[in-house]
Amino acid sequence: MSIPNEALQKLVQEIETQAINAQREINVVKTAIASKQRDIRMLELTSTEVRQLSNDTKVYEGVGKMFIYTPVDDVEKRLASETAEFNSDISSLNKKLHYLETTHKNSREHIDQIFRSGGR
Repeated sequence: MSIPNEALQKLVQEIETQAINAQREINVVKTAIASKQRDIRMLELTSTEVRQLSNDTKVYEGVGKMFIYTPVDDVEKRLASETAEFNSDISSLNKKLHYLETTHKNSREHIDQIFRSGGR
């Protein structure tokens, strides 16, 4: 049984659109992962610098257009929680990346299969 050319063309076009969208999303997710990793690196560097300070050192954090005194321990806790949050985000993004890569691969395989079979 052969599939009509119009239906086959429409099917290939839909699969191609899905593959293109998956590739676009893959690029977005990879960029987001790189950004989160960069943020984690900045937090780690800041945390290293803060740990080198003595406990009696005054530390100020920017809040809007002001700076507020914050104890060193609180700053370290905030940096640790933000790092954990970014690591969680990266984990979620890696799962999404795996899904999108699988979707893209499957779409390409389906298109190849359609062309190999010649629309039969």
